[in-house]
Amino acid sequence: MIFDNELLARCISCGFCLPACPTYQATRQEAASPRGRILLMRALESGELDGQDPTLAEQAAYCLGCRACEPVCPAGVQYGDLLEQWRDHQWRGSKAPLRARLLMFLVAQTRVVRAQGWFRRHARSPATKDGPSLMLGCAERGLFPQVSRAAKRLVPALAVPADQGCCGALHAHNGDSRAGALMAKALGDRLGGVIVTTSGGCAAHLARQLGRNRVREFSEYLVESGVPEGQVTIGNRPARVSLQDSCHLRNGLGVSRQPRELLRVVAEYVELPSAATCCGAAGTYSILRPRDSQRILETKIDEIERANLDYVVAVNPGCLRQLRTGLRKRKSHVRAVHIAELLVIAAE
Repeated sequence: MIFDNELLARCISCGFCLPACPTYQATRQEAASPRGRILLMRALESGELDGQDPTLAEQAAYCLGCRACEPVCPAGVQYGDLLEQWRDHQWRGSKAPLRARLLMFLVAQTRVVRAQGWFRRHARSPATKDGPSLMLGCAERGLFPQVSRAAKRLVPALAVPADQGCCGALHAHNGDSRAGALMAKALGDRLGGVIVTTSGGCAAHLARQLGRNRVREFSEYLVESGVPEGQVTIGNRPARVSLQDSCHLRNGLGVSRQPRELLRVVAEYVELPSAATCCGAAGTYSILRPRDSQRILETKIDEIERANLDYVVAVNPGCLRQLRTGLRKRKSHVRAVHIAELLVIAAE
């Protein structure tokens, strides 16, 4: 058995997912929709299609895994779980894309992950047993160490032990959900108290593996514990800012109100029409399928430019990297920052 058949049977083929799916909207092909992919999963489960079928291989990889189909589904299909089960089968062993295998190997090496901090100087402080702990993230500590420093400045009580490893989300989304679960549990054992994360995708994965009570995304934690004060200004006016949702944070955990609440306190908030849709980063997607990722990003950057923004804010390092890359290529004046960074600017 490849799939949880109870999950697979939930889809009633109503089509409510079609308008929410970025790949269906881009192609108008049924196979590139959640409904169409579930039909492919059923054919794989029944043996009607072989695992080497080219359409199966293409659609398992082409899906962003953004889970935008889940909130609009009247039948409660847990598409993210089905996609993980599909890739566990489709990408098992050496069948996973080479780049995905390389990335999974690297982030599983705790010493390699920790070594980034030696050069990039992320936040750090001793572990505590009961207080809140900041999860550093395997990519963020190397790419954006200023984010953990900003989070620590805003919440000095956060413990930030430097010897923590990867949460396993990358494994779970790339064909090795068993390793992803084990890595999450190991991280949960290493970090005391509530785990606070500045990565929306990691938050969703950890909450699933460790339980919702143990995990808070950073903006969610701030709204619960106390909203920072201050104002971000450009000259004599409030800065115009918008938010790019983290797909897994919004669609998996249902967290979207909290970052907007914080941004409205410190700036003039502008809601982009596509704020809730994927930017094309999608975990490793921008690395595994850069052309498809870029096509999605282009329309997003067009919208950001038209909105006359000063800042576009991310709550996930992959989204932050994606937005900065797109804005840099356009030579845009708009700055992409993490929400923790913007809140520090407001407090200064």
